[in-house]
Amino acid sequence: MKPAIKSKKRSKGPEKGSKSGLTYAGSGVDIEAGDAVVDLIKPALRRTHNSRVMGQHGAFAGMFRLDYNEALFKRNYRDPVLVACTDGVGTKVKLAADRGILDTVGIDCVAMNVNDLIVQGAEPLFFLDYLGLSRVDPPETAKIIEGVARGCEIAGCSLIGGECAEMPDIY
Repeated sequence: MKPAIKSKKRSKGPEKGSKSGLTYAGSGVDIEAGDAVVDLIKPALRRTHNSRVMGQHGAFAGMFRLDYNEALFKRNYRDPVLVACTDGVGTKVKLAADRGILDTVGIDCVAMNVNDLIVQGAEPLFFLDYLGLSRVDPPETAKIIEGVARGCEIAGCSLIGGECAEMPDIY
């Protein structure tokens, strides 16, 4: 079977005789800045958690317990299914960044997704975020994720994980 997408250019890895190899720092990724963001956002993440959130932030996937409580299900659900969606804020992020109002971007992102869920009759249970950035500035990045957490609080769902990808050559 052929791959669906072929890369036109393939990395050959480090040059022969190179001692450094490929590193995050060499590709422009600041691991320490990413770690600083995690430290800054922990309180906001914890505020969104409830007894159904399992594990700790920073794992490779978020875990959310689907407790089966017969009384709860009879009252709230008929033939329950999980409904999932993904959406972004679009070009509003440029306007927000130009004005230095970054927390609203996170709130808006959650709102767009919650709107997509509720029109299907679904209840927002949890949220996963993704930030693709050219450079991680810990205080600014934390503001965005704190906004996501605030959006989750407003929607009554838990922020159980996500990704903050620093890609200087992409964005």
